Amino acid sequence: MRKNIALVTGGYSGELEISLKSAAEVFQNLDKDKYNVFTIHIGSQEWTFQGDEGNRAMVDKNDFTVFYEGKHITFDCAFIALHGTPGEDGRLQGYFDLIGLPYTSSGMTTSAITFNKFFSNKIVRSLGIKTADSIFMTGDNLLAKDETIQKIGLPCFVKPNNGGSSVGISRVDHPEEMLDAMRTALKEDNEIVIESCIDGFELTCGMLKYQGEFIIFPLTEIISEKSFFDYEAKYTESLRKEITPARVSIDLKNRCKNTSAFLYDEMNCKGLVRFDYIVNNDELYFLEVNTIPGMTAESIVPKQAQEMGLSLKEVYSMVIEEVIS
Repeated sequence: MRKNIALVTGGYSGELEISLKSAAEVFQNLDKDKYNVFTIHIGSQEWTFQGDEGNRAMVDKNDFTVFYEGKHITFDCAFIALHGTPGEDGRLQGYFDLIGLPYTSSGMTTSAITFNKFFSNKIVRSLGIKTADSIFMTGDNLLAKDETIQKIGLPCFVKPNNGGSSVGISRVDHPEEMLDAMRTALKEDNEIVIESCIDGFELTCGMLKYQGEFIIFPLTEIISEKSFFDYEAKYTESLRKEITPARVSIDLKNRCKNTSAFLYDEMNCKGLVRFDYIVNNDELYFLEVNTIPGMTAESIVPKQAQEMGLSLKEVYSMVIEEVIS
């Protein structure tokens, strides 16, 4: 019998649009011979399923079931394609744990920690991996502009502490830009992190673990036409170059893959994950881990998998079978 898969999307952060695009691409590539796929939209007020005819049904939050066209639909697995909160920060994972529904991403604790840039960097640094210097602040306890610059230097990056897709991130090259950058980040999150700028190029490693073995995709080298790989560059093809496989030495390639596999296990990751680094003078500096990487047509991990010779139907089937077999 085909398994019922809840393809979870939506959310209520600046990454809503990307979540919807990711879910649409995943829907097209899930194996319909194996799975009945139901797209579930998570909103701040309502959780809904929309059928082929446009009819909607409410999700019962008590057990994550749907009553639709006279049928009571239960799910065998949740495929999480929801970036930002509540799908990437551990909240949805905690809910699924409570009701006993398997899901395709890392667990609640891993998701919560990796979504928090400052905590994630502290853990990675404690494991011996290089990161940028950083300062943590809240909207209620901001350091003065001059004090911030004295501690972290210029240029630097001001980021929402909890978030992804480079939403709310600014590069600060001059002192007069700092306050506006803080305000931009605080629109997305009441916590911000300010990181020193490391010159170099971005290198990213997508991977998953299936039946106890790592499947590590070819690395991607990213060159942004803007001052950094921001939201616009990520989703505007003319503003970026993504080179897969990356033009790096075998030694650097192996170090990047080995570091990513090490962090995957140490941080207890599950499912599809993407690790991002800056390369400076042949040294890797950890940027972040994406426990629910983008899966749109423009996204990196799907392209890496296809470069490896794996279809997305195969990849997504492996991710699902890993949690329901």
